[in-house]
Amino acid sequence: DQIPTGHTTLNISGTELRRRLKTGAKIPDWFTYPEVQEILRSQHPPRSKQGFTIFLTGYWRSGAATIAQALQVSLNQQGQRPTTLLLGETVRSELSSELGFTRRDRDLNIARIAFVAGEVTKCGGAVIASPIAPYAAARDEARRTVEQYGGFFLVHVATPLEECIENDHSGTYEKAKKGLIKGFTGIDDPYEEPQKPDLRVDPSKQPISQIVHEIVLLLEKEGYIGER
Repeated sequence: DQIPTGHTTLNISGTELRRRLKTGAKIPDWFTYPEVQEILRSQHPPRSKQGFTIFLTGYWRSGAATIAQALQVSLNQQGQRPTTLLLGETVRSELSSELGFTRRDRDLNIARIAFVAGEVTKCGGAVIASPIAPYAAARDEARRTVEQYGGFFLVHVATPLEECIENDHSGTYEKAKKGLIKGFTGIDDPYEEPQKPDLRVDPSKQPISQIVHEIVLLLEKEGYIGER
């Protein structure tokens, strides 16, 4: 088949099509049939209609739980999608109560959090998780689990260990330092600091409100919140 002289051909590359699907931009009627467009949009909804997970990681008493709770309030006020909060200590008591603190048990705990987060994300909801999650491999696996269904943002709550110890009024860190508690992250168990988090924050230097604002700006920049 030959194109007559003087006629111009139109086309959209695969990259451009994916961009339009991701952002919800218009796909020209000449590109494909309306029925095909409808199928493409249902299978590839724009980010503003996809779910996402905010995964906060840091030492115990880093302030991650406080950030998570404040972020949930902020997202609920916007009312764009239901928000599920998975606090580390709550998950430990309700979902992983039989697990200890060996590396295997810690990894299994994170895998369970990732599974729940993935299911909520798949349904278009928002998840805020705040486990300690000390091991990089488990965090990477959590990202792979969730990103099948929507967005995943790793936020490193980089409060220095000394500050976390100071924030602990229960004396738990002191017990760990005396050897009364074994396998405590930061004392006799390692914390593998994220090398390339999506965002790094430090509550010892920034107010919680500013940190929440930074996370919201990240979500807006990536197209997950805003116009729907």
